[in-house]
Amino acid sequence: MGTRTPACLTPRRRAAEGAAHAQGRVTPARRLRNGAKMAALLLARLCRAAAPRRRCCSPAPPRPGAAQLLGGQLVRAAPAPLQPYLRLMRLHQPAGTWLLYLPCTWSIGLAAAPGCLPDWRMLSLFGVGAVLMRGAGCTINDMWDRDYDRQVARTASRPLAAGDISTFQSLVFLGGQLSLALCVLLCLNYYSIILGAASLSLVITYPLMKRITYWPQLVLGLTFNWGALLGWSAIKGSCEWSVCLPLYFAGVMWTLVYDTIYAHQDKRDDIMIGVKSTALQFKEDTKQWLSGFSLAMLLSLCVAGMNCNQTFPYYSAVAAVGAHLAHQIYTLDIDKPEDCWKKFSSNRTVGILLFIGIVLGNLWKQKDFKNVEEPFENR
Repeated sequence: MGTRTPACLTPRRRAAEGAAHAQGRVTPARRLRNGAKMAALLLARLCRAAAPRRRCCSPAPPRPGAAQLLGGQLVRAAPAPLQPYLRLMRLHQPAGTWLLYLPCTWSIGLAAAPGCLPDWRMLSLFGVGAVLMRGAGCTINDMWDRDYDRQVARTASRPLAAGDISTFQSLVFLGGQLSLALCVLLCLNYYSIILGAASLSLVITYPLMKRITYWPQLVLGLTFNWGALLGWSAIKGSCEWSVCLPLYFAGVMWTLVYDTIYAHQDKRDDIMIGVKSTALQFKEDTKQWLSGFSLAMLLSLCVAGMNCNQTFPYYSAVAAVGAHLAHQIYTLDIDKPEDCWKKFSSNRTVGILLFIGIVLGNLWKQKDFKNVEEPFENR
């Protein structure tokens, strides 16, 4: 193909360019133009390389927190054959473990003697139990939902859905987790052993609820907050229902808040595959429902505090929890999965705030002089 001659050249220059081209020579002017074109092309390529790449199909994944990063590192550092099992029990996503563990800490803290710290041995024991039971619950959930998980982008990479391990292998792994959890439970008193074993029916049936009701988050709340009953009985030998029931109810309301937010991540996929949730039930009225659940949680916490003679730091923590929940709900964008995940994950802070308030409130109490000094008539 011939080379185009710029129209701006004079006839004499055009003739000289044509003659030079016919003889195979390159004039200084042409050399300058070619250099300019190459420079412009190189600059354009550099700009495209420096520009951030954006995905047009799926939103950017949420930035993991420090705990999630640590969990992910532990999973990656494990031997390759073990990694699918650790991912099956969600060791790389510890937010759920915290949400299961924290109601246990509230109950253990409230049951502590006035002026004393919570029983750290019991806190540790319940921490191990929370990891094992959360893992067992996730294993059961994935065994029930493996066909659904394959149809949802966020869950398609789960070990069972992806085919990394078989259903039989998952069943054997589940048996190991439940056996270890039983060993933890047997460290408690008889009342607590029976009470803890009673929660297993909820753990098994929860994954089925999303198939038959728009309120599976309520069943999850009943399951996840069982530790609010079990923690008190492990310390005291039985439940003080005037304290434990309001605390349990508060935990259930809290779960309805954070898991409804969580469910908004998958609502489009849930509609397509026929799974139900409170997110689909509440739709655009979600914030009003969440506000009602939060108010019920705060009132129940106040009742529980009054029934065990809690003090100023406890009620300050309840107020801080209320402020945190109000900020969550006010700033929530239910149509942005990354924002829903961020708000869901922040509920660990809610639980920790309340636990700190319980501990400080208990230290604020003055010890009952009847337990410290001898009665006056016996002196």
